[in-house]
Amino acid sequence: MMDLSLDEKLKKATGVVCKQGMFPFPLSETAISIVKHVVAEEAELDLICAFKDVSSQTMDQLKESSGFSEETIEKLTTSLAKTGLIFNQPSSSGMMIYRLLPLVMIGLMEYKFMTKLTGNDEERELAELFEKLLMELRDEIQSNYTALEPLFASAPPVDRTVPTRQTDDGKNINIIKVDRTIDKPEDFVLPSQTVDDIIEKFDDIAVGYCFCRQRRSLLGGDCATSAPTLNCFSFGKSARHTSAQGFAKKISKEEARIIMKEAEAAGLIHKAFHPGSRETSPETSICNCCKDCCDTFGLWRKGALPLINSTYYLSMIDKDTCTGCGTCVDWCPTDAIALDDNGLAERDENACIGCGVCARFCTDEAISLKEGLRRVFVLPPRLR
Repeated sequence: MMDLSLDEKLKKATGVVCKQGMFPFPLSETAISIVKHVVAEEAELDLICAFKDVSSQTMDQLKESSGFSEETIEKLTTSLAKTGLIFNQPSSSGMMIYRLLPLVMIGLMEYKFMTKLTGNDEERELAELFEKLLMELRDEIQSNYTALEPLFASAPPVDRTVPTRQTDDGKNINIIKVDRTIDKPEDFVLPSQTVDDIIEKFDDIAVGYCFCRQRRSLLGGDCATSAPTLNCFSFGKSARHTSAQGFAKKISKEEARIIMKEAEAAGLIHKAFHPGSRETSPETSICNCCKDCCDTFGLWRKGALPLINSTYYLSMIDKDTCTGCGTCVDWCPTDAIALDDNGLAERDENACIGCGVCARFCTDEAISLKEGLRRVFVLPPRLR
């Protein structure tokens, strides 16, 4: 790449970054501006381009693909990890792996807004660039809606809902047990169904600030529920990475439980992430999401991306007990509940992610959670 100009290298490196992740982005001037905003050195652009064919590499592989020395690679990957573009942690066998991260969905955008922000012009400018990028994605999706439908329908769940287990006044939410074998593969190991179980599994736990609520704040939007922001969790290898790069701070199990309780009190939804969407693999992180700020919910409503979620629960409404107060309608993050012609709550099974927030705030105790492994898939609204 020595014969390329700096602008050409920037464009080429941005194209490599745009191809990463579950939902690749088209190469655009906005994407180029974002990478230019965070990449400081020409050599960093060269190293990014070394990932064009293989997104995860060992040191020996990087030496061959980049032509750089081991010392230079260590320097460049360390600096790029600080920006949120490289994940550099040892594998389970102890070998260091360097992975190029995507622009969005546990990549650059999330990590840049996961630290405590100052609200300065640079942060605001980057937030605006990402918002423009996401709206460009929406336009691309809408323009190719019909062609993308089958691809979306076959995509794995982006995240997994872990339900709240208590009502607002501290009572246990009623769980309806299913007295039959759940419809799942024989070799499927059911992942942890409570945040306590997840916390207990890990020695390394880190917490950062909610990147969705922080980015929304930079764009001038306040959270409708004034939800707390210090509740974006990472576990194990991810916790070691986020804390090492300054994106999050290490905390104890007890501190994690306290923060999770505060998140539940604020009506936030626990969404767990697994590597490669493999639910049998240990969780890497948990987001605590609100209805109006969460990018997953927001991008779905705006027509940019489908809602693809895994859950083990389905809300069940007892209409004999329901008084039609509408509280569950207000709290449901996926608009899965509405009042029927009789003024009583009615739930759309296809959109319910089993988060339990409706049951938590139901003053009539009319909502229970029924067991059953499900994949929730809802296409984004068609705007054209």
